[in-house]
Amino acid sequence: MSLPRVSVITIFWRARTYLAEAIASVRRQDYPDWELILVDDGSDDGSLDIARSAALEDPDRIRLVRHWTGRNRGMSRARNLGVSRARGEFVTFLDSDDVWLPANLKTHLARLDAHPGVEALCAPAEWWYSWTGHEADSGRDFVQEWRVPLDSVAAPPTLLTMVLRDEWSSLCNVLVRRELFLALGGYEPAFRGMYEDQAFHAKLCLAHPVFVASGCTYRYRQHPDSCTHRSHTSGSTGAARVRYVAWLRRYLATAGRTGRDFAELHDSLPLTGARER
Repeated sequence: MSLPRVSVITIFWRARTYLAEAIASVRRQDYPDWELILVDDGSDDGSLDIARSAALEDPDRIRLVRHWTGRNRGMSRARNLGVSRARGEFVTFLDSDDVWLPANLKTHLARLDAHPGVEALCAPAEWWYSWTGHEADSGRDFVQEWRVPLDSVAAPPTLLTMVLRDEWSSLCNVLVRRELFLALGGYEPAFRGMYEDQAFHAKLCLAHPVFVASGCTYRYRQHPDSCTHRSHTSGSTGAARVRYVAWLRRYLATAGRTGRDFAELHDSLPLTGARER
């Protein structure tokens, strides 16, 4: 059996309400050469049964993996576990409560194929409120507006600077060559929840060019059970932001960067205002 071109990593924890829809959106892709790795992060709500069923229905393309302890170990370790089992040339991530439109993989791989010197791609996401079907949510959806040229290659550290200035610009839909992911060290285990994505994206965008695609094929579901919404509700977002900025300063130093421009930018950043989810 030939290896898949792209490995899709979906981690889940207590995702029973949305997981089946996320899986279905991968199976509806116009591009067939994928594998889906479902990573259980210690679920206890029945979502594990949904993942097992999907793997049994499509065993050639869908696999279920778990931490050997069966316990919750946080989002970063779960993502890294998924990539460690990946066989694709590229890896990409779909959260268990989000969905892709059918053209997602096909369009993004075509764009990277057209730019052989670039090993990563990002594309804007839609903040998706209307999934509820409620009239009050029908007009709330919006697509990220990035203040960088689209359908072009962003040199480092353009995207990192963009996200630091405006967290509504944070990267959700990212495709990266697996070898580059591994060379960067993957996700940072210290980040179990909030900012785990931004820490990895910072490492990527600090040192490597990224193709910035136009068009939106990622629906970023807004609901009260999400990690970010719970963080806002509990009031822990500010502390998480402080920890992320401190980590980034240390990373800039260890990466051999002076960090002067970034330090000045950090000093002006608010400690709140992270995106809601």
